[in-house]
Amino acid sequence: MLCFTEKEKELLHKLNTPPKVQDFLNSLKFNFEEKGETLKSPISTLRAKNAHCIEGAILGAYILSLHGFPPLVLHLKTTKGDYDHVVAPFKIKGYWGALSKTNHAVLRYREPVYKSIHELVMSYFHEYFLDNGLKTLRSYSKPLNLNVFKKGWEVEDGDLWGIDQELDNIKHYDILSKTTIKNLRKVDKIEIKIGKIEEFASPRRKIV
Repeated sequence: MLCFTEKEKELLHKLNTPPKVQDFLNSLKFNFEEKGETLKSPISTLRAKNAHCIEGAILGAYILSLHGFPPLVLHLKTTKGDYDHVVAPFKIKGYWGALSKTNHAVLRYREPVYKSIHELVMSYFHEYFLDNGLKTLRSYSKPLNLNVFKKGWEVEDGDLWGIDQELDNIKHYDILSKTTIKNLRKVDKIEIKIGKIEEFASPRRKIV
């Protein structure tokens, strides 16, 4: 187990609202996993100063938990040809929003204006597509409360593969019928162009 330094604790204490946490996540470089797959703990992500989507969601959820929010993460599941995404949902005055770490112009932060998790998830639907214009979002998980894991996950020195496995196994909800899927319209070319914008230069494959 690792331990947060006083300087790190002071930083996390200052990140006391979802917008502040999102701004901090945006400041981290994107983790392209050039040396192999990772699923770093919050303390390791903080020190590495980089994160991919699930690492950002876990770190964001942990920081929010220090300020009275439950540490939740949510799995957005796609077709086999695309990459899944993970966000950290939060609730303020009865409305849901989400933190999101991504390298692209879409699938980003959501303001707490959605009445349900389903509404929140559907706000990502039209942004989730391949370069050929096919829309790919198909289901979402029940929010996973990270407090179900053994105490100390936030300062684990190794990778948190158990969280990834639990997100795969937890109950998921389909969002489209087969008929709806069959009749989906492809996105416009201008949307595809916007979707290719990257915040950090990618050395290899696209990672959401």
